[in-house]
Amino acid sequence: MTYDGMTLATLAAAVHSPDLHVLAEAPSTLDVVHALADEGAPAGTVVLADAQTRGRGRQGSTWHSPRGRGIWLSYLVRPPDEAAASLVAIRAGLAVAAALDELGVPVRLKWPNDVLCRDRKVAGILCETRWKGTLPAWTALGIGMNVHAPLPPGVAETACALDELVPVTRRAVLERLLPRLHALPVSPRLTEDERTAWGARDWLVGRSLREPLAGIAQGIEGDGALRVETPAGVRRALAGHVILT
Repeated sequence: MTYDGMTLATLAAAVHSPDLHVLAEAPSTLDVVHALADEGAPAGTVVLADAQTRGRGRQGSTWHSPRGRGIWLSYLVRPPDEAAASLVAIRAGLAVAAALDELGVPVRLKWPNDVLCRDRKVAGILCETRWKGTLPAWTALGIGMNVHAPLPPGVAETACALDELVPVTRRAVLERLLPRLHALPVSPRLTEDERTAWGARDWLVGRSLREPLAGIAQGIEGDGALRVETPAGVRRALAGHVILT
């Protein structure tokens, strides 16, 4: 199996990922990571598929994952506790944004898991944690990123591809993204630098919401919770689907 003409060994060396699995096709790379984690795979294991037949997003949505058009990636994290597990998506969003910065693609982050460019979705993040008692056994971090246009009409209304903005290859993205995923912190709270970085890209801040709470988005807290100014005062949402008013 090659990926954009690269052998597994060439790609693994280019992206500094010795525990790399590349598949021609998978129902979902998340499922493969879960299976590998259950067999004892180490943190930092990466699964890439050239195509997904049942790529998934949050709340049961599907992710359009055609062959050769995007990065369909899952990554194994072994967070030490529930608090660290709950921050994986936030930190992954920051990693994606920093990687795309290097390619000249300015993006913003929409809590909890969307990466936007020009108000359209260019990448999405989905985390699925498996538990051993009250502690996380592992978290499968899924990242879907549209790299090559055109997108289907039904998708293009709300999404975009990177090469609509700059000439780019999947390898160029992966070379910048995967080292950042390998360096993801696993502390139980965001640092001030992380919160500042999020705030500089926060697409939701100041917008009027109907869900997950009715009010005005006011940024995120150290545990990743969304702050919302409501008629009853500031409230927190740790999870949920964002609907604007």
